[in-house]
Amino acid sequence: MVEQVELNRLFWHSRRGMLELDVLLVPFVQEVYATLNQVDRDLYVRLLTCEDQDMFGWFMERSESQDPELQRMVRMILDRVQPK
Repeated sequence: MVEQVELNRLFWHSRRGMLELDVLLVPFVQEVYATLNQVDRDLYVRLLTCEDQDMFGWFMERSESQDPELQRMVRMILDRVQPK
């Protein structure tokens, strides 16, 4: 189970100051993060260490992360708002 302190910390780290990222990351951490397995939780935390400009390109699908695991997390977040 995910502790509230961890969720609060991730909520603030997910707020990037770039609206395009905020509208994807903040709801994801609020609604999905607690349901992830530990591997995916760790991957989300690693995603938050990336540069905003890199993430912007990935989420706008202008580029892809060279790390396939990070790209998988990006896809997971995008699929939540763009169901196929």
